[in-house]
Amino acid sequence: MNAHLQAALGLAARTLPVLPLRAGKVPFGNCPSCRGNACGGRPNMKTPGPCTCPRPCHAWAAATTDPAILTGPTWSTAWKQAAAVAYHPGGTGLTVVDLDHADAIAWARETLPATRTVPTTRGEHWIYLGAMQSANAVRPGVDIKSSMAYARWLGPGTGTMTALPSAVRALVVKKPSPVRPIRVPVPAGGSECRHRTPVYLERGIAMAEQRIAEAAGGVHATVYRTFLAVLSAHGRCGCLTDAHAARLFAAAQTRGESARHCSDAWSNARTALGM
Repeated sequence: MNAHLQAALGLAARTLPVLPLRAGKVPFGNCPSCRGNACGGRPNMKTPGPCTCPRPCHAWAAATTDPAILTGPTWSTAWKQAAAVAYHPGGTGLTVVDLDHADAIAWARETLPATRTVPTTRGEHWIYLGAMQSANAVRPGVDIKSSMAYARWLGPGTGTMTALPSAVRALVVKKPSPVRPIRVPVPAGGSECRHRTPVYLERGIAMAEQRIAEAAGGVHATVYRTFLAVLSAHGRCGCLTDAHAARLFAAAQTRGESARHCSDAWSNARTALGM
């Protein structure tokens, strides 16, 4: 049996969702339609497991503990070509702090509680009990691999695994980015703007925050539509302030949106409204 497949089956038996990697740490898809990354490897799956195309099944979403899939015809060629085995840390309740060089390792030793450590090509993986949002480049040479991410299997490591500390979770908490002031003219006619009523405007912003927070899927689209609705209702009279926009950005970033995407969505909504 192929050595990588044998290792994968052993990890799967320990409830670690695994998948084969090609050279360069590139994943295989787990269905014929997605081989060679033909589907684009879109990372918008919410749960790992077998693909039901045209839903994407790449990367972490292809990880599985099912030996029938691991040894089945879809991946029979993949294991022959595999250069490594990867696993989905978040799928088994783990978080990997990927330290890419000596300075990052020194920072971790000074800042984070000791835990299980696995040597890598250039640095170390520190593995904690507990899952969280993944993020790259949270500080120089440091990536977080947990939910919706995969990490190479490089061995069991040494040391006792400890609970995920708040210091690691804090690394991916995004601060709202500054928002350019909205400068739009008050409508002609001289009548008082109805949005100047604080309760009316506050209700609109609160509803928008709630809509973003409760989005079950398609967060990107929900954020854009919400920004569009807020600007359409409140953006032309001059009463919408930077503080209101910052609240909406914060709500979006809490759901995992980047500061850049928030700025782009806000700008695109204003452009769509001719503002």
